[in-house]
Amino acid sequence: MTCTYCFKVFHGGGIHRMKQHLAGVTGSVTSCPNVDPAVRLAILTCLQENDKKSKEKRGDFGVESPFGQPVHEFVGDEVQEVPPPRIREISMNEAGTSLGKGKRKTTAPTGIHAFFKGGRDSAQPTIKACLQSKDKWQNTDMAIALWFYDASIDQIASMGHGYKAPSYHSLRVTLLRDAKKDVQLVVDSFRNTWAETGCTIMGDGWKDSRQRPLINFLVYCPKGISFIKSIDASDIVTNAENLCNLFVEIVEMVGSKNVVHLVTDNASNYKAAGTLLNERYPTICWSPCAAHCINLILKDIGEMGTVKSLVALAATVTVFVYNHKYVLNWLRKTNGWREIIRPGETRFATTFIALKSLHDHKDSLQALVTSGDYKKFLKMNKGKEVKQIVLDDRFWNNCLITVRIMGPIIRLLRVCDTDERPSLGYVYEGMFRAITGIKKLFRSSERLYKPYIDIINDRWDRMLRKNLHATAYFLNPAFQYDTATFSTHPEITNGLLDYIESKVDWCSVENLTREIGMYREREGSFGRKLAILTSKKDRPENWWKLFGCDAPNLQKLAIRVLSQTASSSGCERNWSVFERIHTKKRNRLEHQRLNDLVYVHYNLRLQYRHNQQKRSYDPVDYQSIDKTEFWVVEEEEEGELDYEELEEELEELPIHGQCSNSEQPEG
Repeated sequence: MTCTYCFKVFHGGGIHRMKQHLAGVTGSVTSCPNVDPAVRLAILTCLQENDKKSKEKRGDFGVESPFGQPVHEFVGDEVQEVPPPRIREISMNEAGTSLGKGKRKTTAPTGIHAFFKGGRDSAQPTIKACLQSKDKWQNTDMAIALWFYDASIDQIASMGHGYKAPSYHSLRVTLLRDAKKDVQLVVDSFRNTWAETGCTIMGDGWKDSRQRPLINFLVYCPKGISFIKSIDASDIVTNAENLCNLFVEIVEMVGSKNVVHLVTDNASNYKAAGTLLNERYPTICWSPCAAHCINLILKDIGEMGTVKSLVALAATVTVFVYNHKYVLNWLRKTNGWREIIRPGETRFATTFIALKSLHDHKDSLQALVTSGDYKKFLKMNKGKEVKQIVLDDRFWNNCLITVRIMGPIIRLLRVCDTDERPSLGYVYEGMFRAITGIKKLFRSSERLYKPYIDIINDRWDRMLRKNLHATAYFLNPAFQYDTATFSTHPEITNGLLDYIESKVDWCSVENLTREIGMYREREGSFGRKLAILTSKKDRPENWWKLFGCDAPNLQKLAIRVLSQTASSSGCERNWSVFERIHTKKRNRLEHQRLNDLVYVHYNLRLQYRHNQQKRSYDPVDYQSIDKTEFWVVEEEEEGELDYEELEEELEELPIHGQCSNSEQPEG
């Protein structure tokens, strides 16, 4: 039985429209409701076969074609697309008029849109992509994997159209394993440097988002810092013996003959583990992180009563400014405004940087509180308190004095915290210059400088007064050949001799002692005019390579000692890599895969960090440590500080949150 529409289609539309009607092809005609399903399927299959044959006659193979959708012609090794023959292009002259009559005008995509196709390109790979070798596919897979690990995509563009990215499993298992092998070759290339100059093993502990204790181990040498291993210490009791066993494992990985120095934090268990390690490997020295020691000095000074009250008043002003939008916008409109630096919770140097930053805004803040726009804030108790602080000259003077006191310590922190140059040879001299600078600021008045010097000496004596630092000081030609400032204290010579007797096992002490005399008396190559001129300009380990040929045993000792770092700051900076990889959303990442990801990511940047543009200033600027101007900002004018009246300048400030009776705010 046929419907009424069947008769009209058969007589008015022809056989093809009739087939479409019966097959239920929508768009041209309506579907017949009475046709048998088997008949409908047979007619639909017939229509699809006819349509396929028609496309093949026109040369349009579609997505099923083994040659892809477009037709290609090859020029050398490149592929150029030829538009399908059914699209007729027309030539346009410069005025935009058609050069052919009766031809339809087409518009080709321009700009960046010409490089994109609408929707997903489901075409099969091109002949060029299919002919790529297996090694080429593997190299491209590795390039994408390295891009995931370190954002590197140089290899991918050469693969061509039709390449499919590696799978999720490949990225996290097989390609990660291959990437680790490649990066291992980069790390192994540093072993020659470790053998020549010696190296420092840095260890530091940290807790991840799941509160698992992790310990990072990195190796420092003048060419760069290499990440070696991360250990999950959740199942380990971190006592001295277990920590020592971990250190022994890392020492064996690096090579016991290559390790000169082990530096960790100053926790009692790490200190005891360092002592045990020294018993097992007598030639390896342990010392705490110099940057950590200086940070603790800054912390102790920040907890002094006068400094603590000063910081509290400065915080009151800063918090008020940033909590009131109108006040902050008013200040930002002033000429030369820069944001006030606020202190960090664990970076104690930022407390004093914040004081200096606030002092730089003295004029702007005083203009603010005396302006008519500030009157509405005087109805608030905090507003009155801030005005009183900002207009108090004693507050600003104490800020300036405190900043200048801490200037030498912060300069020394910058020297010890650098990774660009070995810093071990500058710790002893830097501490001496810092103490000298503070004494000079107070015009050698013991009553004024003693509280600060006592804090410095306490930390220095308990943490950093090591034979290794005395030896590095003695062997640094920048200090040895500066007769005006070189210290002749017996502590220096005794520290050198103790180090030689306990740590040097590759030559006789008699030969080494004779060569020390040559170096000190400037005999042989040490007496060259060029050696004296470059003693302060060249890096000390490089200076020894050039001028130490007459004293080969001492030359080897000096290069190995002066090529080391004094801090484990590189470990702390590596925790940021862990935080990026091991987020709260990925906190179930197993530790071995986490370790591999960090190993690949960190060590991929070894060559980049080594070749990157250096800073515009010398990171080991020890000569300016004893200057009392603050190192972060420009020098202040000398007129702002009267040294002869310094004792009267450090006046008692009002307790935080209180005002004088004459200026008590209304309730």
